[in-house]
This record gives sequence, C-alpha cells and structure tokens, in this order.
Amino acid sequence: MKRIIAAILILASLASLVACNGKESEGEVLPKETKGSELEVCLSSEPSTLDPGLNSTVFESSLMSHLFSGLARWDMGSDGQLRIVADSCEELSEGVKNDDGSVTYTYKIREGLEWTDGSEVTAEDFAFSWQRAASTALFADYRNMFEIIKGYSQIWEKNEDGTYKDNSARLSVNAVDKYTLEVTLVSDVPYWEELLAYPVYFPVKKSAVQNGAWATDADTFVSNGAYKLSSWAHNSTIVLEKNEKYHNADAVTMDRIVFHLTDDGERMLEKFEKGEWLFIDDVPVSRISALKKEYPEEFVVAGQIGTYYVNWNVNESILPEGLVLSDEDAEMACAEIRRAVGLLIDRNHIVEEITQAGELPASSFVAMGMTEPDGEQFFRNAGRNEGYPGYYSVSKADYSKSRESALDTLKKYYSWDGERFTDFPTVEYIYNTGDSNREIAEYLRDSLGALGIKVRLSSSERKEFLDTRKAGDYTLARNGWMADYNDPISFLDMWVSNSGNNHVQLGKGTHAYLGIYDLDLTPFGINITVRGGTWAETYDVLIEEIKKCPDETVRYSLMHLAEDMLMETGCITPLYFYTDIYMIKESIRGYYSNPLGFKYFMYCEAEGN
Repeated sequence: MKRIIAAILILASLASLVACNGKESEGEVLPKETKGSELEVCLSSEPSTLDPGLNSTVFESSLMSHLFSGLARWDMGSDGQLRIVADSCEELSEGVKNDDGSVTYTYKIREGLEWTDGSEVTAEDFAFSWQRAASTALFADYRNMFEIIKGYSQIWEKNEDGTYKDNSARLSVNAVDKYTLEVTLVSDVPYWEELLAYPVYFPVKKSAVQNGAWATDADTFVSNGAYKLSSWAHNSTIVLEKNEKYHNADAVTMDRIVFHLTDDGERMLEKFEKGEWLFIDDVPVSRISALKKEYPEEFVVAGQIGTYYVNWNVNESILPEGLVLSDEDAEMACAEIRRAVGLLIDRNHIVEEITQAGELPASSFVAMGMTEPDGEQFFRNAGRNEGYPGYYSVSKADYSKSRESALDTLKKYYSWDGERFTDFPTVEYIYNTGDSNREIAEYLRDSLGALGIKVRLSSSERKEFLDTRKAGDYTLARNGWMADYNDPISFLDMWVSNSGNNHVQLGKGTHAYLGIYDLDLTPFGINITVRGGTWAETYDVLIEEIKKCPDETVRYSLMHLAEDMLMETGCITPLYFYTDIYMIKESIRGYYSNPLGFKYFMYCEAEGN
C-alpha cells in the first residue's frame, strides 16, 4: 500500500471530497421502523453472484467485504486515514526476495477461524481458493489478478488443439501446514497488500462451491467474514446478520444490514426522505442541484478512482456499405473513425448538465487519482501532448476545434451533405438502467444523430446488460471502471486477450488474427521488437513485461506506452472521471468507503436506537 494514502489525499484536495461519516448528530432520531442495531440501505440492483472468485462489480465487492475475511482488509484508523490491515492472518509479513528476482511471502493464518457452518478455516482454504480463481475452469473475469504469482502463465498454456491445459496447481501458493500459507510472486509488487484485501483473493470453502449455485442462495451460502447471509429475496432484499464466529466480532457494531435491491433513483430518494432507508447510492439526476441545497449535510460527494466511458466492439464494422478494404486496413480505418466520433462528444455538457456531481471531463482512460512514483498525477503525463494532459483537450475553448477536426476525419469515409453524414450505419448503444446512464445515452443519440450518426438505444437491467456486453453482442456500450488497487496497471491489464473484463474483444474473434501492431521495447533496455504483430503478440507481451519489471521508472514508462496502444484503437472513449454521490442520514456514524467505491457499514452506529 505504498502510495494509497497519497492517492486518497490527492482526491480529497481536488474536490473537497468526503470518505467517511463520523460527524456528530444534530439530534435527529431514527424513525421507529428501524429497530435495534439494524441499518436499511440501498446500493444497487440484483447482484449476479456473491462468489468472490466471480466478482465483477463494485456493489458485489461491497457485499463480499462484509461477508468474507481475506488475509487483509480495508480499515479506517482512529486518525481518519484508510489503511490495509491484517484480517485472517496474524500479520502482513514482509516478502523475502529470491535469487531469480521473485518474492516469497509467508502468512500465519489465525487459529480458531471458522466458516459460518462451524468448520475450521485453514491455509489450505486460501490455497484452493486462489488456484480456483486463477483457473481456466472457473474462467473468472478477474483471473488476471493472479498473473503476478509464479506459475500463472503455465495455467493458461494451450494444448495443440487450442484447449487450455489448466495447470491450476502450478500457481505458486501452498499450504505449508494447517496455518501457514506461502506464496511466491514473480517480482516485487507495490500493490500486493491491496490485492489481498480484494474480493477475488477472499477464501471460499471447497465443499460448498461444488454446488454451482451456492453463492446465490442463503441456504447454501458459506462465508467467514463479519456477516453471514441471512436471506436473499431475489430482486428485493439481501439481509446480512452479524457473524459471532468472526474473529473480530467484538468490533462489529451493526447487528443487521438490509440491502434493498433497485437502481431506481426516484424510489431510493422517496425511501430516504421518509426515513425508511438510511443510505442510498443514487438519486434522480434532475434532483441533484436541489438536493445539494436541501440536504447539505446528508448529500455527499466522495472520492473515487474511476472512469466512466463508452466502448466499441472491435469486431463490429462501422464502415459505410460498399467500402471494401482488407481486414487490416478496415480495422485501421475503424480505429480512426472511433477516435473521431469520440471527439464529437461534449464532455463538459455531460458533467455540468447531466451528472452534476463534481465529475471532471476525462481525456484519458487511466483515472485521476492514480499517481506516478513521484506523486504526480499519471493522467497528466498521458498522451505526451503539449498544452493539455491526455489524448485530446477537454477544454471548453477547444471543443469547436476538436469537433471540426473530427468531422474532417469522418468525411474521408462517409458522404456529407453539408449538415450531416448520409451513409453512417446505425449503431446500437446498450446501457444498464439508471437515470444518468439513460440521460447520457439520450445525449449521445441526439448529438450524434444531428450529424447523421444514427444511434439506437437499448437498455436492460444490470445483470442482463453485463452478460450482453461480456458476450460481445453489441456495437457501442456504456462502461465504467474503478481502480482495483492504487496502480495504473489495474486499468491496463484488463485489455489483454484472455481477460474476462476485455469486453471490447481486443485480441478476440476476428481481431485476434490481425497483424497490425508494433512494439519496440529496446529503448527501455528490453530486447523485444515486434512489427506487424497481433494484439496478443504486442499488447499482451507489454503487460507481461510491466508486471515483472523491477525498475519503477521504466515500469511507469511502459504503462504509458500501454495506454497509448489502447487509446490508439479508439475502442475506449472516456467521458469523465468518477465521483461517488450518495445520501446518508446524519444519525449514522462510523460509515466509510474506500477510493475503489467499496462501502463499509459493519462499524456503523445509528444514533437514537
């Protein structure tokens, strides 16, 4: 966690952001509907699963952080600073560097830990869980998080017929004895302890996961954290109850948490104003300005390290009918078109007229808050442009110039009648329901449509939307990415060919065979040069070199190169850097969140109960 506190402080100073709610109450008493040590909240709609290995959203991560205990956890210190502390292990140990540059960590698991079914938690549970999460059998979205552990690359070796060998046991994590876990990383990793606090590194019970639906039903759910899953009424509520078997149960103040499942901002606000739900994670966009004034102490804008963006499916052509190009030339033309369309979007209009929560227009994919080794913002060095940070200017004064440049580019490919393009194919834009998502979608449809770029909108509930996007059944999609840990690689390694989060499909399908990319790492002292390579032969190789690079200065230069390659494809169109808006009753104390967007209620107290 070498740089996480610096990132938090930077976010706080940039926007006067709030990360915790520890203020004194002015005397508000909770409504009588809330009895005992119980908290009713609403963060989002139905999660897909509560299996840590299959985690894919910030909401799921928040739930799992209450239900599971990893080796480490996020904690709010008495000084008000977030930190990573030991959880299921006795202490977070220092790594021992080996002769080959790898680093070995040894952790002592606390004795007497129990699963919610009463059985003992051991080192073998962690070894099994990490091997499972990294396996080809599970094919988890976050499997690449284990790439830094020795043996990961062997798991994903292929047989001659193209199938995976799945040598999951080759992952270098071992239960030395009942309470000793040993893991060897390929190199020293500055964000290692933050990974240990991330859900994909949480343990699961081997016998429980044999039932494929174990993590979607309270009757079969087994966990080891501060809470146990009491009930799950799908598309209605998830109820957590304090787990007295948790090793730190004495510190857990909230006995029962009810998570209501909806993404309807109007309903959330209605319940909040009635005092029925004491925390809500969304509000109607049209009400934001008024709510800031009406609830100055309860309407919160908090810091997050994340980017809201639009992404294109690289395997969907957007060329005009009748234009015939080779596969390689067609992709290079589409990349230029995608970049141009991105310049037509008025990001200042989106953050000032639609979202209205202090977001900043984004000119890069790696989010504000990620820092260089010297503490400077990573995004300010992106794109290597003079006069503005990032890959294009987001200045209001430069929008007209960017727009004209984009139109000139598009006129190379499409017919222009003086006001609009007449042969740009209709593209479908998919998004998940929610006020701001809908209003952004409508803005894109209307503003691009006025130029003849016809956008058809398609919305669906979160789970269906995520499944569609992951399968690549779309042309244009709403997306967002929150940092998994405080290092820019958490925004960049998701785009390798076999990543479960690579919804753009780079290096997949027909794109996998296009030899149009170059990579020259010799200026960095690395003997790798590729001309006309595929995405896997270039980008994947670059990410692998980044993850084993021991020189921080070189590693950060390589990460800038990776973002250059990613942005050159035009598949990623950043719109703004996230903030997190929510409402919380003044009577609630002890709540906190982290810059990844995870929300913690276990140490809350409801004044008046």
